Amino acid sequence: MSRILARRSEGTATLAGAVVAPAPADAPTGAQAAGAVGAEGQPVAAVPPTDAAAPRHEAGLRVVPVKHWGRWALSAIVAFVILQFLWSLATNPQWQWNVFAEYFFAPSVINGLWLTLGLTVVSGVAGFVLGAVLAVFRLSKSPLLNAAAWWYIWFFRSVPLVVQILVWYNLGYLYPTLGLGTPFTTDFWLLEFPTTTLISAFAAAAIGLSLHQAAYSAEIIRAGILSVDQGQLEAAGALGLPRRIRFFRITLPQAARAIVPNAFNEIIGLVKGTSVVFIVALPELFYTVQVIYNRNQRVIPLLLVAVVWYALITTILSIAQYHVERRFARGAVRELPPTPIQRATSWARIQWQRLGDAPAHGSLTPAGAAAASGTASTRTGGAA
Repeated sequence: MSRILARRSEGTATLAGAVVAPAPADAPTGAQAAGAVGAEGQPVAAVPPTDAAAPRHEAGLRVVPVKHWGRWALSAIVAFVILQFLWSLATNPQWQWNVFAEYFFAPSVINGLWLTLGLTVVSGVAGFVLGAVLAVFRLSKSPLLNAAAWWYIWFFRSVPLVVQILVWYNLGYLYPTLGLGTPFTTDFWLLEFPTTTLISAFAAAAIGLSLHQAAYSAEIIRAGILSVDQGQLEAAGALGLPRRIRFFRITLPQAARAIVPNAFNEIIGLVKGTSVVFIVALPELFYTVQVIYNRNQRVIPLLLVAVVWYALITTILSIAQYHVERRFARGAVRELPPTPIQRATSWARIQWQRLGDAPAHGSLTPAGAAAASGTASTRTGGAA
């Protein structure tokens, strides 16, 4: 057995060298060597012959990139449309950019903008709080709570938002007075007040937007909770964790990854949805712009003022959405993707290095190399 191993080691050493002796003509093939028996009667494993004539990749082949003709054509069309639109913005006097600049920071427009933001915050918070309660009802095992939440969501998603706001604004026609007293009667002996005084234009808009938003928020939150793996909930229950700990420490953080994108989309839609409250003469951003252009007949520049303000608000919300989603994605991906700022910085660094103005990472400039060699020779001379 030792002789067989020695022969194998010699063969291996020969193959590792620079020159390999050619096999004799009467050398057995791989199939014949498969049946060879060693000196002590043990079979010797056959080594597959090397194919010296195996094809090799020829040097100097030119790599031709794939040509994406369709992509280039569409890119050219899109670039042409964008440039044409920008050219019209700069050359068409009907845009009246001087009027746009005059009213963009006008006090009435800024007051309408603050009212729009206030309606968005109040309706968004109230809508998502009520939506969370409705989502819990929808997941409840109680038939009454489940049915009540289902009917609420069905009704408020079926009725248009403008109709809801008008109904709340004109609720005084149905119920002239509201109050607290004996149930199932109109004897408000504890507290009574007129409905038109209680429900103003702002209150009607806030109630309509909040109840409308709650119906959609409930389905978003319910879908996020159902997206959590049931195995984790069963494992948490098997460990004896309280229901509150299971919900806030296990279910909710994982459900947030599915809730956050849709929730931000709803908030962005709510910002633009506040424009429908002009129907009750509430001076929010769009209503204020309407009043101004009805007076001076400068329709396009005033509408452009509202468009730019809405675009700024949605841009800020989109940036916040990106960072919130990035935070909640930390437990879902191994490495977070770079932010747009990080991508731009990395691209600029690579382009700067390609120009030769900055050395690559870990390399020395010629002056630095000369200084390093001088230092090394000095040390050598000193040591000598």
